[in-house]
Amino acid sequence: MEQFVITGGKALSGEVQLRGAKNAATKMMLATLLTDEQCVLENFPDLGDTAITAELCKQIGSNIVKHDKHTVAIQTAQVLNPRVKPLSRKNRIPILAIGPLLHRAGVAEVPVVGGDRIGPRPVNFHIDALSQMGAEIVVTDTSFIATSPNGMFGKDITLPYPSVGATENIMLAGVLAQGRTIIRNGAKEPEVLDLIKMLQKMGAIIGIEAHRTIVIDGVRRLRGVTHTILPDRNEAVSFAAMAYATGGNIFVRGAVQDHLLAFLNMARRAGCDYEVRENGIRFFADAAQKFNPVAIETDTHPGFMTDWQQPFAVLLLNARGTSTIHETVYEDRFGYAHDLKKMGADVRVTADCLGNAPCRFRGNRYNHSCAIQGPVLLQGTEMEIQDIRAGMAHLIAALSAEGVSRISGIEHLDRGYEDIDSKLQALGAGIRRVPV
Repeated sequence: MEQFVITGGKALSGEVQLRGAKNAATKMMLATLLTDEQCVLENFPDLGDTAITAELCKQIGSNIVKHDKHTVAIQTAQVLNPRVKPLSRKNRIPILAIGPLLHRAGVAEVPVVGGDRIGPRPVNFHIDALSQMGAEIVVTDTSFIATSPNGMFGKDITLPYPSVGATENIMLAGVLAQGRTIIRNGAKEPEVLDLIKMLQKMGAIIGIEAHRTIVIDGVRRLRGVTHTILPDRNEAVSFAAMAYATGGNIFVRGAVQDHLLAFLNMARRAGCDYEVRENGIRFFADAAQKFNPVAIETDTHPGFMTDWQQPFAVLLLNARGTSTIHETVYEDRFGYAHDLKKMGADVRVTADCLGNAPCRFRGNRYNHSCAIQGPVLLQGTEMEIQDIRAGMAHLIAALSAEGVSRISGIEHLDRGYEDIDSKLQALGAGIRRVPV
């Protein structure tokens, strides 16, 4: 076990290079299971979550070779083991292996969902969709066990909510299914579209239509591919928030304006500045600047992403007045508020809907909104990370605070951010990784 020791109060300045999106790379690793040919993934992020996905693939029978730190070749010539044992760590990825394994082996057993502690994240959307397509699935305390005695067939499926994971799961099952699969009310996040591009290059037939509709015509086989993973927009927002919260100046190489429109608009409303360049975006703020209070409501893409509210909450501690965040995607994403209060923040979490956006949690007593009163000068303290994005809020708060902070649970950050402490040191941060 390790922790970060951070001496805050330093304006971060310099350049950082984005790597491939975690939320795309792990799904693309599972997409390689759909073919017996070699697939090469470029701009590959070296993270905890890609490591656990590699463990899953290797159990199945994949041969994985790293050409360099950010280029990996994966080939599953044969499915040697469609029944995957428990992995060394939990994440939410294994359920997306069911479709590929059913196509390749006719049977699949994968560990139950795990990962961040941000609510139950029900998988009924996944199970219902795969069952409609011909899978027979038994859920135990430890695993999902699936068979497809009559094969997999395309179906017209309407999702109750545009779930990213469920959309991707249906896509991975649909590309080799017999007939046509239609996903209505599907997700259209940039990571989903990048997975579609990869599958199309492998020989899949996938069309994107109006009203969140994705149409897949099943093919008999897929081939190998070389694909460059899109840059991680969550990493881009994290470094942007660091620049704003510390009064710094950071050029995020690889940041794509098209992926960040909602964030950039909210940053501008808050009085933050940025400069879009051909090869990235520069984020900068005056050290003495006080921001404008804003009202944030998270949503599916192209709305304000749920993974962006945590880092944005920290910079709002330096806004003059009351800001609000209405979380409409997950019901329990304000676990970081407790530690911000320990640092001197005025943050109130409530079950009320602090906004006007349609909300699945209205009236259900979930603490899914918060009010932030600023400005406040944070003081260093001891904190424990509960999930990846909350961990980024902890990290930014510690970087902007007076004094020394100690952050444990940093394995969550390592799941989603490659060499985060080294990158921060290069930007001038006072951060050390030490054993507990």
